[in-house]
Amino acid sequence: MRLTDPGSIEQAAASVAGQGPFHLIINAAGVLHGGGFMPEKRLADLNQAQLLATFQINTFGPAMLLRHFSGLLDRQRGVLAMLSAKVGSIGDNRLGGWYGYRASKAALNQLVRTAAVELRRTHPHALCVAVHPGTVDTELSKPFAKAGLDLQTPDEAAAAILSTLEVLTHEASGGFFDRTGERLPW
Repeated sequence: MRLTDPGSIEQAAASVAGQGPFHLIINAAGVLHGGGFMPEKRLADLNQAQLLATFQINTFGPAMLLRHFSGLLDRQRGVLAMLSAKVGSIGDNRLGGWYGYRASKAALNQLVRTAAVELRRTHPHALCVAVHPGTVDTELSKPFAKAGLDLQTPDEAAAAILSTLEVLTHEASGGFFDRTGERLPW
């Protein structure tokens, strides 16, 4: 499955549909840099091709995941989580920069919020949330890791996210949380 190929997302959902219903589906894909680009620090750095590539992976692909996988959730306690980023919070933006990444994650958060409203009609006990994993020691964050940063291993981040998803109730559906369960501002 490729997030840049809507047909492959639909096909992936169809190929696992008979194995459901699913109790937990997590989208952990995302892009911040790569293919010769880094996050934009100023307006003068904005590039349409880079914006499109960032939105394709961080927003459009996950939108198709929401479309094709949400119906596969268990009606009693299905959880659909999309990894987002705290920098996607409009209310928490004090530093600026990283235009495409911030905007693509803010758009993802709105998609999650909207999908949760619709999902509540057919899966009233489902949980559909955006989750900030923190700074994880991966290729995504490697160029930005610095002393004093709370850097986690992928295993630590995954364990924290799973612990949070386990305790959130369906009333939290549509919310934006960090890995510790703290609600983040939009």
